[in-house]
Amino acid sequence: MCEEATRSRVLVVGATGRLGGCLVRASLAAGHPTFALVRPHHLAVPDSAPLTSLAGATVVKGSLEDYPSLLEAVRQVDVVICAVPTKQALEQKLLIRAIKDAGCVKRFIPAEYGLDPTKVQICGMDHGFYEKKIEIRHLIESECIPHTYICCNFLMRYLLPSLVQPGLDAPPRDEVKIFGDGNTRGVFVEETDVAKFTICTIDDPRTLNNTLYLRPSGNVYSMNELVDLWEKKINKFLNKIYITEEQLLKNIEDAPLPLKMDLIFIYSTFIKGDQTYFEIDSRKEGTQLYPHVNYTTVDGYLDKLV
Repeated sequence: MCEEATRSRVLVVGATGRLGGCLVRASLAAGHPTFALVRPHHLAVPDSAPLTSLAGATVVKGSLEDYPSLLEAVRQVDVVICAVPTKQALEQKLLIRAIKDAGCVKRFIPAEYGLDPTKVQICGMDHGFYEKKIEIRHLIESECIPHTYICCNFLMRYLLPSLVQPGLDAPPRDEVKIFGDGNTRGVFVEETDVAKFTICTIDDPRTLNNTLYLRPSGNVYSMNELVDLWEKKINKFLNKIYITEEQLLKNIEDAPLPLKMDLIFIYSTFIKGDQTYFEIDSRKEGTQLYPHVNYTTVDGYLDKLV
């Protein structure tokens, strides 16, 4: 459907970040006139990597703290996509005000891209991580701003490169920790694929004022399944150490930041099942809505790490 739709003008906020850059490139590849909001200090170094990666997009100077710059940028487009880190989630409030005042935006995609914040079962232990996203949702809906929420679960560059072993930079070759009984499943999606699916939604009436979930069948794995897959690739059995729920909670309590947050997300996903405990309507799942989009599988991703 996204190939046939009228090409909307797209503004990406957070365009110099990794996901933001992917969104800019996916938007351009789909034929959308694409604008990238870039903070002034990046513009001071025009040949820097963050800027050169935005080739083909119209660069607009501005920031989430500068309302006039936001309003000027938003008035040029039909769709606004934000990709700032969660720590900046509440800074989207001025952007939402600019979207409301401009009156021309037919779709806003806020910075979510992780777990559905309304589904998580760890509120109270996540240091406000998901409450920020819920607050932004409430503001968007109270202002009657047309929107789409993207819930992609884990980006592949997070935890998967170590086979969910916090502190490691590569998958283990001898010993592996498995959290809980190892049977609860999580979901991993490559960043470039998140961007492609996101761009497909922007002219699709099926996703308007709705949530798009990404749960590709080739990317849903339990820790036991991940370890089994990895063992086959390296042709070696690993020594498995099972970490009970009680022990993991104790580790979370004792761990410093940022390790604490890694362990909290592991607890959420592989103990509580926050990514997969609920059913998804096929009309809200990305690979069902857009079967033409090719995506990286966990199997294929791990092949690159062997």
